[in-house]
Amino acid sequence: MTTTTQQGDPGPTAFTLFGATGDLAKRLVLPSFFRLWQEKLLPEQWVLVGSGRGDVAREDFRGDFHRALAEFDSAPDPKEWEAFSQRVFFAGGGFNTGSPGSLLDVLGHARERLGGEPQLVHYLAVPPVAFAELTRALGRHGLSSGARVVYEKPFGTSAEGFRELDEVVHSVLDEQQVYRIDHFLGKEATQDLHLLRFANGLFSSSWNRECVEAVQIDVPETLDVANRAQFYDATGAVLDMLVTHLFQVAAEVAMEPPASLGSLDLQAAREEVIGSFRPLDPAEVVLGQFDGYRNIEGVHPHSNQNTFVAARLWIDSDRWRGVPFYLRTGKRLAVSAQRVSLILREPGGPLAGQLPRDGSVLSFSLAGDGEIDLSLVAKKPGASLDLDVAHASIPLAGLVGADALPPYVRLIHDLLLGDRSLFTRPDGLAAVWQVAEPLLSRPPQIQPYAPGSWGPGAARDLVAPGSWLLGE
Repeated sequence: MTTTTQQGDPGPTAFTLFGATGDLAKRLVLPSFFRLWQEKLLPEQWVLVGSGRGDVAREDFRGDFHRALAEFDSAPDPKEWEAFSQRVFFAGGGFNTGSPGSLLDVLGHARERLGGEPQLVHYLAVPPVAFAELTRALGRHGLSSGARVVYEKPFGTSAEGFRELDEVVHSVLDEQQVYRIDHFLGKEATQDLHLLRFANGLFSSSWNRECVEAVQIDVPETLDVANRAQFYDATGAVLDMLVTHLFQVAAEVAMEPPASLGSLDLQAAREEVIGSFRPLDPAEVVLGQFDGYRNIEGVHPHSNQNTFVAARLWIDSDRWRGVPFYLRTGKRLAVSAQRVSLILREPGGPLAGQLPRDGSVLSFSLAGDGEIDLSLVAKKPGASLDLDVAHASIPLAGLVGADALPPYVRLIHDLLLGDRSLFTRPDGLAAVWQVAEPLLSRPPQIQPYAPGSWGPGAARDLVAPGSWLLGE
């Protein structure tokens, strides 16, 4: 059985990638666009125009694109690349309210190539500080009407910064034109968080505070920040991960059943529950910085930026009141993982007080194609009544006909279709910044931790008397 909210096929499209020579474009956006072409998910008629400050020749940009594929994905077949690259162009000279550089000329040629009035899609793969000026420039130079515009996270860096940026965006664009991307929402297993729940009575009946003792959303990373040190030193784990990815995943877990899985209903359910998030108490947050961070090129030698955050989040809804949501992420930790776990309460009855702690857990791995894991208390085969924890895993890639799309590929495809289901809305983001405001204005002291560890020891105290399921 196939259920989909996507309708129609994308028509002729001119895709402009701002920041096309930057790290984000090379690592994620450009390889995703090529994958869409390989999967035959692009429109029949399309062009891709990279935009940047430098005066880069078309062939040089195509060469950079090819090298990015070889480094971050796989080297393309020469015949495939030849056919694909003929639709790839570059517009140099920058783009701002004072000057459009060569973008208007390049897009003019693209319109002639495509015929008629193609759908304009603008992807802002640039630092957040550049969002406002680029948005104003789109309006000033006549590129905003009917266009779809993608903004990378974070959308603002504070409640005030969010409001200011949102005002600029809505002075140029209607909300239906705006696509605020959060690639965690494009992950296959993130979508399974609500699909598994709504499609299976076994889980929907227990998805509440009566049955769930705690929720852990844990995204440790072994990576450092060497390739994006300047961006990271201005952002940190709180803005880069907590108020973006982890809050959105928490909303996926905690939302009420939407009226449908259509884009408007799904967005509304996700954003509504964010309004029930209690503002973070800085006393319930642990911030850390790994030893040696300040020695990385591009990092300020006296930086007090966080590279680790663990937080206890409370959701004041009837369904989740009193259930702690523990969120943790950081750089240079012991392992890389992306896991959501619902720790089920111990039932009453004859075995009360005798069961292994955290014996009943429903977990989702958000990494790769995704996996569903279930831990249950069972009798160990034998003559005596010995209890143990049994584990079962369901790799989603093992489902018949599975053909998972990486998150950026999925979200860019949704963008081309005009499907906003997995993109964020301003009301939810406004609430997110209100939740984060106490932490941003009164952050706790940064605690050091050793690379390869599980972060500051205080993070273990945060979940006491329980423990983190990963690394304990």
